[in-house]
Parts: sequence; structure tokens; C-alpha cells
Amino acid sequence: MGYACPVCDDPQADDVHLANHLAFTAMTGGDDHEAWLDERVPDWGQLGEDELSTEVVEYAEETEFPQVFEDTVDRSGDGHSHDHEHGTGHDHDDLPRGADQHRGSNALSDHDSEVLAEARDLTREMLRDSDDETDADAADSDASAFDADDDAGESGDETE
Repeated sequence: MGYACPVCDDPQADDVHLANHLAFTAMTGGDDHEAWLDERVPDWGQLGEDELSTEVVEYAEETEFPQVFEDTVDRSGDGHSHDHEHGTGHDHDDLPRGADQHRGSNALSDHDSEVLAEARDLTREMLRDSDDETDADAADSDASAFDADDDAGESGDETE
């Protein structure tokens, strides 16, 4: 059992998934989902997923779906396995399968897709640089401790 989205009929596993689907789609350019939420739950943007799920579930049809839910299905539609690259110029190894695919009128333009890909690349670079700085700081700290030990030995403070 699950719920059909009252806007687009996409199957959702439960009321929380339904609430998240409606809110996320509304926030990422799904004008029809946003209008639906604005009409039925005017303060939807201020609610957490549990509160929103309580509000939206009363409008959704509880349905038994014969198919598997979208997060467990390969929805690429190209009919072959994906143990090779498609030469897109960048990877999405850090994303779950299907997270970068958009459907219908809410699909991203080529420009928007490029902006998101660049943002992912910049974020990876920033995180990598942050890790490098942390490693360098740790190495500097180790070197300083070593130098302090050497200085103590040179000043004749050691007892024999």
C-alpha cells in the first residue's frame, strides 16, 4: 500500500514520502505542486515532514501499487545495464541512482543542469581543499611538537 500523489499520481510509499515529494517538487519548480499545497495547506513551508504528512494524507488516495517504488527501480529507460560510462563529462558517483534525473514539465534546462554540475564539482573541490588544510594543520602541529622537543634538548634542560 502507498499513496498516489494528488497532483501527478506518482506512487509514494507512505504519508511521509508523499509530504516530502509534494514539498520538494514544489520547491524545485513544480508550480502545480506548489499551487496545490498553497491551496490546501497554506503554511506548508513552515511545517516539518511529520506535520505536513498529517495535513496532505487526507487528500491522497491510498492505493496498492503493483510496481516497485521509484527509489528501487532503474528508471533510465535505455534498456541496458549501467556498468559503463555514458561520457557526460562529469560523474554523479556521490548521488543515488536517479537523483539527477528529472521528468516532465519540471525537467531542468541544459543551463540549469550545467549550473548544478558545476556546483557539485565546486563543492567536491571545496571539501577536498578543506581536507587538505586539515591534514596540513595536523602535520604542522606534529612538526611543532617535534621542534619543541628538539629545543628542550638543545637548551641543556635534560638531566643525565
